[in-house]
Amino acid sequence: ISEFHNAHGQFLDYRFALEEEEPERILYLAVPVKTYRTFFSLRFIQTVIQRSQINLIVYDPDQEVIVQWRP
Repeated sequence: ISEFHNAHGQFLDYRFALEEEEPERILYLAVPVKTYRTFFSLRFIQTVIQRSQINLIVYDPDQEVIVQWRP
């Protein structure tokens, strides 16, 4: 959870900074598919993602492919 807390705060800081410099850009948080299926399926984490309006890219690091885009 502490890694998520750090990533969440960092994501929000980057998004606020981008809004100042390049407001048309959309920021995504990249998450490995295994982490997405386990940790990101928790109700609390889903709530944080929704309330913070975090866009996700779910990727498979073994196959080196994007599995899902979640705006």
